[in-house]
Amino acid sequence: MNKILIEKNKKNAKKAIKEAKERKRKEIIVLRTKEKNGPKGLEPTRYGDWERKGITYDF
Repeated sequence: MNKILIEKNKKNAKKAIKEAKERKRKEIIVLRTKEKNGPKGLEPTRYGDWERKGITYDF
């Protein structure tokens, strides 16, 4: 009887690990999505200015 429980636990553990990996994969995809309507070109907060409609704003 112990062997049966051990096998069930192994199957459940493998299933749980698979589900966790899938959730993690989906979370990474969401985090890597591109910013909508963001700045074109270099990151403005890194290079010190922000440009919108031809006007550059300095921080």
